[in-house]
Amino acid sequence: MSTHRLGKTLRIYLLDGSSNGPTMAEIINWTGQVIALPRAQLADMAGREELRRTGIYILVGLVGDREQIYIGEGDDVFDRLKAHDRDPSKDFWTRAVTVTSKDFNLTKSHGRFLECRLIGLAQSADRVVVSNGTSPDTKPLPEPDVADMEYFLDQIELVLPVLGFDFLREQAKPDAESVTDDLLTLTMTDAGAEAHAQERDGVFIVMKGSTARIKTAPSLDNNIKVRDELVASKRLIPKDDHLFEFASDVEFSSPSSAATVVAGGNRNGRITWQLPDGRTYSDWKTQQIEAAERNSASSDLNRR
Repeated sequence: MSTHRLGKTLRIYLLDGSSNGPTMAEIINWTGQVIALPRAQLADMAGREELRRTGIYILVGLVGDREQIYIGEGDDVFDRLKAHDRDPSKDFWTRAVTVTSKDFNLTKSHGRFLECRLIGLAQSADRVVVSNGTSPDTKPLPEPDVADMEYFLDQIELVLPVLGFDFLREQAKPDAESVTDDLLTLTMTDAGAEAHAQERDGVFIVMKGSTARIKTAPSLDNNIKVRDELVASKRLIPKDDHLFEFASDVEFSSPSSAATVVAGGNRNGRITWQLPDGRTYSDWKTQQIEAAERNSASSDLNRR
């Protein structure tokens, strides 16, 4: 049974009025202040007092087809960004995100704690290449400070995906419900490939052991990068001369992206994936919406 969560207010401010420029984000009643900025506009941010405080920062960019990050901390975050802008070994980054505090209560020890925890979370999520290597050694914090920083970290995890930084979000993992009827399994077969998938917490996941066709068609199009990354990371491994096998559960952005990778060519996943009773993914979702509307109408009548 799902648990109802209370909403939160997130304020986003476009610092220069453009959608692709520096952005500031704050959660109501949280002391943290998050700023995302393009590297090309680093000079424009020199006067921002928020960046002259103690905090943490993440450098983000592409190396080949994979996103890479570097996580650091500093007493003056802008000074650290300037240093990395001049550092040839950190040339990969094109964006940065910083986290400081409005009440000036973050200390060097707090920054190191957050840096260490963020490196561990990013490595565990395994969505990007973390160039830090191992997490730095940190001095133990008093128990109240640990509790405060864990809360601070929770808010960071909430804000970053809203700003387009997804590297802390854990991969959806199977749980006890995965082997019950609570989570329906969808299946598709195409050109000798057979794949099974589930939706877990709103994420479409092709399950370990599924197969995908090695031969591709030109219509694979934009999903060729998705498949190449899966092969490079050994989540798709050769099964025989014709098929790949999924070595682990894999998330996809949509049923169609998943179906296209499985088939090696463009497919409409909303009709390709089917339930055991023959219903398509599209039929299943339509019926869910209709049932929810009926329940809502019934609840409205009961309240009158």
